[in-house]
This record gives sequence, structure tokens and C-alpha cells, in this order.
Amino acid sequence: MIDKDYYEILGVGRSATQDEIKKAYRKMALKYHPDRNPDNKEAEEKFKEASEAYEVLSDPEKRQIYDQFGHEGLRGTGFTGFRGFEDVFASFGDIFGEFFGFGGRTRSGPTRGDDLRYDLEISFEEAAFGKEVELEIPRTSRCETCGGSGAKPGTHPITCPACGGRGQVTRSQGFFSISTTCPTCQGTGRIIPEPCPTCQGTGRVKRKRKVSLKIPPGVDTGSRLRLRGEGEAGERGGPPGDLYVVIHVAAHDFFEREGDDIYCKVPISFTTAALGGKVEVPTLDGSETIQIKRGTQSGEVFRLRGKGFPRLQGYGRGDEIIQVVVSVPKKLTKRQEELLREFSALEGGHTPGSFRNEKGFFKKMWN
Repeated sequence: MIDKDYYEILGVGRSATQDEIKKAYRKMALKYHPDRNPDNKEAEEKFKEASEAYEVLSDPEKRQIYDQFGHEGLRGTGFTGFRGFEDVFASFGDIFGEFFGFGGRTRSGPTRGDDLRYDLEISFEEAAFGKEVELEIPRTSRCETCGGSGAKPGTHPITCPACGGRGQVTRSQGFFSISTTCPTCQGTGRIIPEPCPTCQGTGRVKRKRKVSLKIPPGVDTGSRLRLRGEGEAGERGGPPGDLYVVIHVAAHDFFEREGDDIYCKVPISFTTAALGGKVEVPTLDGSETIQIKRGTQSGEVFRLRGKGFPRLQGYGRGDEIIQVVVSVPKKLTKRQEELLREFSALEGGHTPGSFRNEKGFFKKMWN
């Protein structure tokens, strides 16, 4: 892995757009490509540096890791740097094709299938405790009629007569010999005289497949679960891609989540707030009783440890944070009103219509 600053190598700023990064790399690829600089070790090294920088900065995920953690962060992902000219051609063929005419490459070998994404909505409780679900995924699978060859049973693909099985055709233009993708076989190096009637020669068919997914406790919206080999079928015997299930957690009527903690508001009567008492509150595991102390004010917070979400990347659970809200009755019986008036008088308060206490309060605030 090259330890130089990737942005400096390509000559772009850290806020550069993908188009600016691609344009900068095109310029360097044109200038330092080995075909244009034979036996020039310095040009070859600069080409390697530019290719490695482009590979990282053109990938949003790798670029984010690099911006946050630098080269050390990339080493943690298994990225090892320049992958060799053959892999570079495969990754950046579209760029080289524009300049050198060999963007097309032979595709006669196995090709890995595409990855798939499936968005799954689950309930708040399912996110907390996990669940095993069965998904029905529409995807391409290998054609069972032809075994993925694309040829009608009893027949076989033949070597492309136009390119001799190379997948490319070469033509001379001035001092250059330019290779392009063979238009007859589309780069596969073979043609199918009698296509399979089931897949029409593609070797793959579209069908729905049921897969089982175990959702671990503690997932949150945006969590991605990977099922290896459950993506699209590969071409020409290549391995299938992967399936990524993106989790979306539905909102809860009572709880709100922040990290591994959950929050809720519980109403209590003003008599309970004043005199204290026990209050039953809901949790993810059922009901719990909390002790309200005398003189509790509206908005005070209580914590139930270990009653939140399981920690997805660790041990234990978060907490449940309870905020009590003192509830004032909108209607009073005659007796209740009498008692409250008596209470107000005993505490040196005021009866409705009198503002003695309020004036004293504002006077204190003014002083």
C-alpha cells in the first residue's frame, strides 16, 4: 500500500466530487500509462500510485474510511493497495477504453453475480429481541435446463469465428494497434448456435427463492445483514453475489430509542408526586414498579438499568429512562375542590382570584 496522500497524488482537494476525481485520474492514466512509457520505471510507479488512489477515492465506502482513519483504517478492511495491471484494466476499463481503445476485455471466464438489496421493516420489539424470518427474494438463478451454459440441451457453444475465442478484435490505426471488444460475441469468445429455450441463451432465469434470515437482537434502522451467495447468479459458471438485507425499525407508540437506551414519559397524579408512592411502568420485558419519592417534580427522571436494547456489538443491555409527568385533573368534584382550597390556605397560598403569591414571586425575581 502506498503511504502518500491519495488526494495529493491525484492533485485534487478533499472536497473533490467523483467527477473531478475521475477526470484527474484520466489525465494521469493518459500521461503515465506503461504502454505510452515503455521501460520507464518512474512513469510506471506514478501510474500505480494514481490507480491505487483512484481505487480508494472512487469508492464512497473506502473514501469515508480513508478520510476518517487514513491508511491505517484501510488496512483494517483488507485493502492492500495496487492490485496489478490485469485487475486495474478490469476495474478501470471504461477510462482506458476512452484513451487507448482497449476498454473491452474478454469475458469468456466465470463472472461473479451481482449483489442484491432487500429492505425489511420490523417492529420495535422484533428489533429488541431478534427474530427469524423467511424472505421471498426475486433473483436470477442458474438455468436448470442447460446447466448455465446457455446452449440447448444436446448442443454446445462454439468458439467465436470473428475473434478466435479471444473476445477481442485488433485493428491498426497509424502507429497503434487497437484492441476492442468483439462485436460478434460481445467479448465472451464464444457464440451459441442453438440457444436454450428456457433461458434464451443467457444461462440464467428469473425466479423467486425463499431464504431464512436470523435477525440478531439490538439491530437498528440502517443495520445491514449479509447473506453470502444469495444474490444474483454468476455468469458462465461464476459464483453468485450476496444478499444485503437493510433493516428499518417501525416507530413505537410509547418508547423512543437513542442508541441502546429507550425513553418514555409516564403520567403520575399530583397526589402521588406530593406524597410519594409506587407506580407501575411498562418495559420491553413487561411491567416494573418504581418508587416515587415525596415531592417529586414534573419532569424528573428515573432509570431502570438493563431494560433497554441489547448491545449489538457488545454485552448487556442499555437502560430505560423514565420521565414522570405530573397530571393535573381537568375536572374536580365539589369535595376535591374544597380540600384543595383548604390545602392552599394551609400552605399559605391563595385562593383562585388572588395573586398574593405571584406578586411575591415576581418581586423576588426582580430583586
